[in-house]
Amino acid sequence: MDQSYFPSIQFPVGNEFSPERYALGKRLFFDTRLSENNDVSCGSCHDPSSYFADDLPTSSGTSNAPGTRNSPSLVNVALHPFFTREGSVPTLEMQVLVPVQEHNEFNSNIVLIAEALDQDQELHDMSVLAYGEPITPYTITRSIANYERMIISQNSKWDKVQRGEQSFTSSELRGKELFFSSELNCGSCHVGFDFTSFEILNNGLYSSYEDPGLARFTGNEADSGKFKMPGLRNVAETAPYMHDGSLATLEEVILHYSEGGKHALQDERIRAFELDQNEMADLIAFLNALTDYEMSMPQ
Repeated sequence: MDQSYFPSIQFPVGNEFSPERYALGKRLFFDTRLSENNDVSCGSCHDPSSYFADDLPTSSGTSNAPGTRNSPSLVNVALHPFFTREGSVPTLEMQVLVPVQEHNEFNSNIVLIAEALDQDQELHDMSVLAYGEPITPYTITRSIANYERMIISQNSKWDKVQRGEQSFTSSELRGKELFFSSELNCGSCHVGFDFTSFEILNNGLYSSYEDPGLARFTGNEADSGKFKMPGLRNVAETAPYMHDGSLATLEEVILHYSEGGKHALQDERIRAFELDQNEMADLIAFLNALTDYEMSMPQ
């Protein structure tokens, strides 16, 4: 089986994979005690049944605090070079801390969380088995990251075609040709094994962005509206779309790009194009072929 197009998972030194670390991380990923009022967990916004994304425009935090961003899928997050919508966090271990401290997410304190969870004898024992120490901020962030690195999708129809196991339908093939055509230019940004270049850019969604995007991190006004390029694996199953969940369907996404964008500082690759109804159907057929209906994880 040819898997050469798909990179291997690399675990960092000190947090190598083990069944014990995975098991602890899985428990903590779905543990609502990480939030201030014990009502939301990582899994509340990254639902396995929704390909570790959410089907809402934005997800509410503890005590129904209003969310500001759409929850991205965690599929293949192990292979990302940086994290959060603006790409400001360099490791998965560090990313775990972001929702913990955000006021509209968990609104909590990792030190206090660790002290409380270590009183749970089962979790205490699992942590000792996994890391040789009780529940601490270190074991919480490491184990959740260990679990997240195993959220891998590589068995869509696209993958099966790459491995020579299946062939595209005529509609999917026409859609593929459109996707990678110089006219639509989708493949210049959505490229590689996960259909993303991981660039942080302005896609012209608005003429003025309420969410500053990368500018929130850099303080540079020129970075306003810049967000990390999402991958397209399972995209047909992870609506709604965009950083704020403002586009409900793939048709709406394609229409946005066909109009050429709205922002003065948008990426230069975004330019208007035309599609008829048949071409729209073919392009969406290809995007559906990126869905992995057989995704599985260690138990």
